Amino acid sequence: MIAQDAPGQTTPGQDERYREKMRKRKAAQDLEVASKTIEKGLLIVHTGRGKGKSTAAFGLLLRALGHNWRVGVVQFIKGAWSTGERDVLEARFADLVSWHTMGEGFTWETQDRARDVAAAEAAWAKAKALLDDPGIKLVILDELNVALRYDYVPIDDVVATLMQRRPGLHVVVTGRNAPPALIEAADLVTEMTPVKHHFEAGVKAQAGIEF
Repeated sequence: MIAQDAPGQTTPGQDERYREKMRKRKAAQDLEVASKTIEKGLLIVHTGRGKGKSTAAFGLLLRALGHNWRVGVVQFIKGAWSTGERDVLEARFADLVSWHTMGEGFTWETQDRARDVAAAEAAWAKAKALLDDPGIKLVILDELNVALRYDYVPIDDVVATLMQRRPGLHVVVTGRNAPPALIEAADLVTEMTPVKHHFEAGVKAQAGIEF
């Protein structure tokens, strides 16, 4: 009977080959990291049909708070209903987070374009004020892409304002259907692609997961 190695065991030769492979990989990785010398404020776009765009933005917000940054949030579409992230951030980090939920809810709820446009314009004015606040290091413009898609705010003004922001200011824009001009201006664009979603199987939105 031929003896077999237990799962996870390696021979001395395998160990040596693995160490050499990882040594080369580390050297290449260290060289690449050392070549990156630019430090700047980033324009980040989370778009696509998949779930997780705002969730990813708020995860970044939490990381920023860990570095004691002041952060601004403007929600363009979402209404004033209670969400877990808003409740905890406003309650426990009020000194660092300036949170503004200024939407009227989903576009199909109001059925009033003039009202939606007015809400988006007010949200964009608030966003500009946060962008101009020298103490804020990160601004999240949640669902701005939706407002742009329906022409609630002018894309030219949005892109120009974001491109002219302070050098060290980071901005995250979320929402489906990011316009090409915004994608072109961004430093980082991530498209959330749906593979499978529990909603399609009849599972409703749940506290702690969707809101």
